Amino acid sequence: MAVQHHFKRETKLTLALMVMGVSTAGIAFLPSYESLGGAAIALLALFRIGQGIAQGGSWDGLPSLLALNAPEKKRGWYAMLGQLGAPIGFFIAAGLFAFLIVALSNSDFLEWGWRYPFYVAFAINVVALFARLRLVTTTEYSNLLDDRQLEPVSAVELMSKQGRNVIIGALAALASYALFHLVTVFPLSWISLTESRSISSVLTMQMFGVALMTVGIIISGIVADRYGRRRTLGTLATMIAIFSIAVPFLLDSGEAGQNIFILLGFSLLGLSYGQASGAVTANFEQRFRYTGAALTSDLAWLVGAAFAPLVALGVAFNFGLAYAGLYLLSGAVASLAALSLNRRLDIRN
Repeated sequence: MAVQHHFKRETKLTLALMVMGVSTAGIAFLPSYESLGGAAIALLALFRIGQGIAQGGSWDGLPSLLALNAPEKKRGWYAMLGQLGAPIGFFIAAGLFAFLIVALSNSDFLEWGWRYPFYVAFAINVVALFARLRLVTTTEYSNLLDDRQLEPVSAVELMSKQGRNVIIGALAALASYALFHLVTVFPLSWISLTESRSISSVLTMQMFGVALMTVGIIISGIVADRYGRRRTLGTLATMIAIFSIAVPFLLDSGEAGQNIFILLGFSLLGLSYGQASGAVTANFEQRFRYTGAALTSDLAWLVGAAFAPLVALGVAFNFGLAYAGLYLLSGAVASLAALSLNRRLDIRN
């Protein structure tokens, strides 16, 4: 049985990362709209969906293992370790795009330059495949998962028996994930469409911001271990709510205000995002924890981040920047409500 489960984990991870690689390479080789028409848009959407499926399928249970095996006073520290990948990846991507925008003519960038980072991402995916497989194929890793009963269960069964915890967990991280795209993708779209400022300068400022985010993630581990993960998330959700009020004033105040928005937003993001993953994973019964942690994270990204840039850009153009801030505020309120509900349920039980 252990060998069978071990094989299933290995196969699932291989397939997930292969789908990720194919989808990423597909975007790199995507025909232009001029040559393929609306089908190019459909293919782009299909490849992005493939990336999302692969991201969900690549869950290997490591965050759950860290949460279960971390010392009681070090859970916040261990929780933030897995979150460091996001700022590192964003820093590399932003730096590469900034270089290409500056080094290439506009026509060259639009013709082939934007595709190059996806070639690079495909190569990184191959390295990631072997690195992850080296982890999950070890006997020690498999035994730890089996000993902790961290095996996948049916999503239908999970939702029927632990659906409340899935919803609370997804909403608890909503503020962090909504802020993530509102300081990464949204400023690039808004500034490029409404300002004469160069995109390379925005990307450069975001690289400084993501450095602050990295520091914030590390600090979050120390703070969470001292004051508690839920209290840390609740405090940061409140600070994000306050920050949301300043969104229209900062983005509409020229380059200086935009820079403050980016740097301050990334700083708050690091402190919050560092503890956003699996903040209420302990709520799940042990046999549901593997699938519960994965589904909770996926739903938080879907609800909080997937539509954030599009929704924020749409409401900002049609109703004003204040409504983009209101969108972020709604995420912070949802997080605070979920954390408050979770605390009351803990007390009651």
